[in-house]
Amino acid sequence: MKRVALITGGSRGIGFGIAKHLAENGFDICINGVREETDVTDVLIELRATGADVIYCQGDVSSTGDRKIILQKVKDYFGKLHVLVNNAGVAPKERKDILETTEESFDRLIATNLKSTYFLTQDVANWMIAQKKAGTSFQSCIINISSVSATVASVNRGEYCVSKAGISMVTQLFAVRLGEFDIPVYEVRPGVIYTDMTAGVKEKYDKLIGEGLCVQKRWGYPEDVGKAVSALAVGNFPYSTGQVIMVDGGLTLPRL
Repeated sequence: MKRVALITGGSRGIGFGIAKHLAENGFDICINGVREETDVTDVLIELRATGADVIYCQGDVSSTGDRKIILQKVKDYFGKLHVLVNNAGVAPKERKDILETTEESFDRLIATNLKSTYFLTQDVANWMIAQKKAGTSFQSCIINISSVSATVASVNRGEYCVSKAGISMVTQLFAVRLGEFDIPVYEVRPGVIYTDMTAGVKEKYDKLIGEGLCVQKRWGYPEDVGKAVSALAVGNFPYSTGQVIMVDGGLTLPRL
């Protein structure tokens, strides 16, 4: 019987890269996004071409009500969930020095990137525990997508860094709490990944990468993250709960 994965923000960028690799590795897929379903038709067709059963769960993960609706759709359609990938996230609408950051921008990023991860994980964890108690063969995990910005300071988008650093602690907290149920929780920490979110700073990072920002002198791509998430989701790291998987081309390696 096929396992089911829910990927928030799964209709584009890193999330779509993750969804595609999970579908190719035998998972049925629930992707979440804020766009109308008619706007993600091509994405659904591409995922279904892998043989996966795919549903779209529209909703804003920063909204308590929408999170409930998203999970209810998964329950109504599949009746089970084995893997949660907390990927949905936003960047500041305008990069500002931390001396000028607005509370509005801070609140938006914390709500979408961090609060949603905490409370969607809480809801899913309780459901996974119930599924585990109902069948001892049930295997599940939770995977949080953060960023090198969890530890690498960018003073022109401090609110983003704070939200990603928070995700790291959420991962540790739930890894500890869910240990007794043998539900691993992981953090995947991407570096400079080429998506629509980073397209606006392509020229800047082209230059930095060329000058040695990363050990591997190239951009990362959604499929790089997707491969890492798939390895975790299929169960290749069952004894590594709470760990961070770096997907950054060596960006954060200390060098002289």
